[in-house]
Amino acid sequence: MISNKFRRDLFKNPEILTLLGFLVLCFIFSIISSEFLTATNITNILRQVSINGILAVGMTFVILTSGIDLSVGSVMAFTGTIMAGLMINNGLPPILAIIAGILLGALLGYINGSFVAYAKIPAIIVTLAMMETARGLALLYTGGYPLSGVPDSFTFIGRGYVLGIPMPVIIMIAVYLIAYLMLNHLPLGRYIYAIGGNEEAVRLSGIKVKRIKSLVYLISGVTASISGLIMTSRLASGQPTAGVTYELDAIAAVVLGGTAISGGRGHIFGTFLGALLLGVLSNGLNLIGVSPYLQRVLKGVIIVGAIYYSSKMKDK
Repeated sequence: MISNKFRRDLFKNPEILTLLGFLVLCFIFSIISSEFLTATNITNILRQVSINGILAVGMTFVILTSGIDLSVGSVMAFTGTIMAGLMINNGLPPILAIIAGILLGALLGYINGSFVAYAKIPAIIVTLAMMETARGLALLYTGGYPLSGVPDSFTFIGRGYVLGIPMPVIIMIAVYLIAYLMLNHLPLGRYIYAIGGNEEAVRLSGIKVKRIKSLVYLISGVTASISGLIMTSRLASGQPTAGVTYELDAIAAVVLGGTAISGGRGHIFGTFLGALLLGVLSNGLNLIGVSPYLQRVLKGVIIVGAIYYSSKMKDK
């Protein structure tokens, strides 16, 4: 018999619940579809998860400070088109185009953070404005059409393999390892958690809260540009319409992984599990022929349910 204390402790650990949900989904879809557990499909899931998983890393940093970033999908599209354009139109080598795109993502993220931290404009307003601005700039830059003709060497990032592992997955793992070190082994991580828990107390202790809040949005911009890099490389073109609603997927992965939407509590490993769960859910539903419109409804329900659960756990 499972004790009541064990059950209570289990339900207070969102990472374990997310892991159980992931395993249950894998079990169900493996029974329903014979294609689910094939090597090809598993590789496809991991490659798909990599884009949202990396976006969710930056979103985790932001939400831990009790913020939100609705611009990540648009920043991803804009930086991806800029990378493609620099290579196609300006003949820039891939490495320089990549650096330029990531720096642009960092700049856009820092602009978000500066308005939130220094101008004290609510994050939802600032990032909503950036979502429209970055998307508009991407469409203006490309004329509304994809930019095709990137070098073959660039496509290796999104399509290549190293020791049988897709490059996007390797990049995702590297991003998560860096995020883990930053949040768990650097003073910055302690400050981020503390700001989400009690911002005023952190400010009174002499920590430069505005600088840290600007930095977390910069990090979100960088991770969005890395996702844009993978997407552009995988499609072999800059897509100005890429990343629509991706911010919702990133938020869903974060809250499903146990990060409190009010900030101050969460773990980067939980975010990874949340991204995996969403990836398996989307893939499994596609395999069994569920309408993509219904899938969007399910994602919305999942987000609300995860936020409700998170708020109840905080009350306890």
